[in-house]
Amino acid sequence: MAKSKTVFFCQSCGYESAKWLGKCPSCNSWNTFVEEVVAKAEANQSEWRSDSKSKRIVKPKTLHEIEQGVEVRMLTPDQELNRVLGGGLVPGSLILIGGEPGIGKSTLMLQIGLALKKIKVLYVTGEESEQQIKMRAERLMPKSLSENFYILTETNTKNIFAAIEQLEPQLVVIDSIQTLYSPIMDSVAGSIGQVRQSAGELMKFAKETNTPVFLVGHITKDGMLAGPKVLEHMVDTVLQFEGDRHLAYRILRTTKNRFGSTSEIGIYEMLGNGLRQVSNPSEILISQKDGQLSGATIGATIEGNRPLLIEIQSLVSPASYGTPQRTPNGFDQKRLNMLLAVLEKRCGFRMGTQDVFVNMAGGIYVEDPAIDLALCASIISSMEEIPVSDKICFAAEIGLGGELRAVNRIDQRISEAEKLGFEKIYVSKFSKKSLDLKKIKIEIIAFSKLTEVFRGLFNS
Repeated sequence: MAKSKTVFFCQSCGYESAKWLGKCPSCNSWNTFVEEVVAKAEANQSEWRSDSKSKRIVKPKTLHEIEQGVEVRMLTPDQELNRVLGGGLVPGSLILIGGEPGIGKSTLMLQIGLALKKIKVLYVTGEESEQQIKMRAERLMPKSLSENFYILTETNTKNIFAAIEQLEPQLVVIDSIQTLYSPIMDSVAGSIGQVRQSAGELMKFAKETNTPVFLVGHITKDGMLAGPKVLEHMVDTVLQFEGDRHLAYRILRTTKNRFGSTSEIGIYEMLGNGLRQVSNPSEILISQKDGQLSGATIGATIEGNRPLLIEIQSLVSPASYGTPQRTPNGFDQKRLNMLLAVLEKRCGFRMGTQDVFVNMAGGIYVEDPAIDLALCASIISSMEEIPVSDKICFAAEIGLGGELRAVNRIDQRISEAEKLGFEKIYVSKFSKKSLDLKKIKIEIIAFSKLTEVFRGLFNS
């Protein structure tokens, strides 16, 4: 019989230790070690064809000896997913997608599997029954169910690989990685050792057969992917499904991608019949309203290769309880504090006695410093109760001296504003030097200081 041993794993990073430790020497986390029983098999190899292909002899090669092949990608019917992945699915890639419960992970995977009618897809689920999957599939695509879409309700990796060898699918979806268990290990499904072992077996399968594999993963209460951090290092791409599950819009963001950019996002709208791709994100990032309201401005930002126009909403009111509140939603709080200090020191506005609430419309999180000017204009508009025209947008970074700094790819931001019908755009005068003004129809207003912008906007 196979011998077994007890090993302690760190729940945060997957560090392995022979004894319990209070502090992890790898990630410095406290009280994260859990005990697991690991079976010591004679051939401690993956269940995926461990008796045949694993015995080949590999030989080191120089870069000149390696033949460079043409990168062939598998395009999906979902253009938002193609953009986030960097141009489509790469054969042999292992993709991990995580998000909160009910956010739409399983719906997205099922929708993509049903839409790939010419590709044999295997959907492995350990959380739902076959009847539940069929009910959801009929709701998503009631008239066009694919004949190449196969469902397997199994959690044992050995049985899953036996079904894969028999079916030979071209795409595999695992929902979810926390429900799988490998018979090599004695620990329960969802434990750190099982998650790492199951992901390792699936990675070996994906690389040997050039079959792309999607792994659906749970997240913790802190919003991190459940399981060891080593799981994110093993996979090729990590996708994060964000958004409030009580609202209609979802954002698919890349946090790691070996085959493309990590700054791309995909935007979806959750409807009764599934997820709808939002090709023009500005339609959800600019709210519809009757008349002009104070505290609302439009900023031009860029996510990946995509320019976006987003509405910044601010509410400034006198502080009633001593220490003023600073509450940003979708924006970094430290940067908000910095901009408020600039408004008080360089522009003379008394922000120390005001509560400031900031919201990015549409539920998106923005890190681009190009929205600094729009944010400051929104705050002063609310403070002075003077509306800013909805035909004006802003694209400039603000320095600590109150100066307007140039931002990158200003031509794309201006082009997007012009396309959506804006009449004026406020930029830094240093950005204006690189523009071809003959091709631009929108009026460009350039300043060098924040005080000059306020004089032009509010006559103050």
